[in-house]
Amino acid sequence: MMSAMTSLLLALSVIVNGLYAGFMLTFLVAIMPGLAELTDEQFTAAMRRFNEKVPGPVFLVLFLGVVALPAAAFFTGLGEHDEVAGPAIVAALVCAVAGHAVTIAGNVPLNNALAASEGGDDSAARAAFEPRWNTLHQVRTAFALAACALLTAAL
Repeated sequence: MMSAMTSLLLALSVIVNGLYAGFMLTFLVAIMPGLAELTDEQFTAAMRRFNEKVPGPVFLVLFLGVVALPAAAFFTGLGEHDEVAGPAIVAALVCAVAGHAVTIAGNVPLNNALAASEGGDDSAARAAFEPRWNTLHQVRTAFALAACALLTAAL
């Protein structure tokens, strides 16, 4: 049986991972399809503004929390986890870290390149950005959803 602290950390992990996965899913199913209908100039301007606003304090709490909270739940609960919870938390951590690796190695450099292209050819900037960014975003969204499901199973 898990201690109250481990249970609390695991519950917070589910909440934070759920919020993060929901944010990612919203971009995947609503925001990016909506932006896809814009002109090149409108699309690049909108994505540049999103990329300026998204890494704010609330997002950073979620971004860090999806790794820190499950790690804390795992380590505070060493010896308490049953045969499902322990492996599920570890698998969720692997998913969260993998998703972050995609973000840091893939999406962020594309965001930076888009920002640097401001004032240039928006059609070329969009062509270099949109398909690759969307593919990477699909991957990191899948990792975020998997992490949330795994933590829910652990709880």
